[in-house]
Amino acid sequence: MSTEKKFCDYTVDERGVALMVVNNPPMNTLSQGVLADIKDAITRANADPAVRAVVFTGEGKAFIAGADINEFVSKNTKKDGAGYLENGQQMTNLIENADKPYIAAINGFCLGGGMETALACHIRLADETAQIGLPEIKLGIIPGYGGTQRSARLIGKGRALELILSGNFISGRQAELYGIVNRAVPQGQVVEEAKKLATAIAARSRCAIKNALRAVSEGPAMEFTGAMTFERELFGELCETADKKEGIAAFLEKRDAKFTDR
Repeated sequence: MSTEKKFCDYTVDERGVALMVVNNPPMNTLSQGVLADIKDAITRANADPAVRAVVFTGEGKAFIAGADINEFVSKNTKKDGAGYLENGQQMTNLIENADKPYIAAINGFCLGGGMETALACHIRLADETAQIGLPEIKLGIIPGYGGTQRSARLIGKGRALELILSGNFISGRQAELYGIVNRAVPQGQVVEEAKKLATAIAARSRCAIKNALRAVSEGPAMEFTGAMTFERELFGELCETADKKEGIAAFLEKRDAKFTDR
């Protein structure tokens, strides 16, 4: 039996909520080994039909406090620097492109690659005292796991540039005001709040969840008229499912729906 340490703990409860916890003390930094374990956990969750929603968080005082700076020391060419980012970009893309929702439960320091991981999640909740930022500029570099692109798309160029160019941290409460997180929650409650939300989502039809994710994720890249057509097509697909029939019947009969994901 292997005793090799895993840096991303992964469990699934009876309701289909997966909990992923990055565990690389003291600050859960993203070395290449940690990235590999996170990618493995994401791949398992994405392929597991029992998983209906994922809560992603960190152990201890940090969500993820950035990349492992020691690994940057030898990256002194354009090729080496760009190549070093591939695993991190693959990891964040796996999250963003998943057909089941990922909820970031930002419990502490969420910096650099940590904020970039959170930005890739579909929904973000933050402890009101969490410290969030993109401090790469202080090292003479820029975010490289999608931070420049996802932040600008989420909160606009001005606020994205304020964070990226200053390297300053903001609290979970400030991040809520900026629109970086959906909401900030009282200290110590973020994981439980994320689990509650994931449980509510897990009770819905997987057919509808997948089409909703596609509509919201893919539509903004389309011309508006085309996006509206895309939305109609996704709606139409759901009208052929057993879950649509069950959902309507349950509503009319004033009972909870029992979805079968068909």
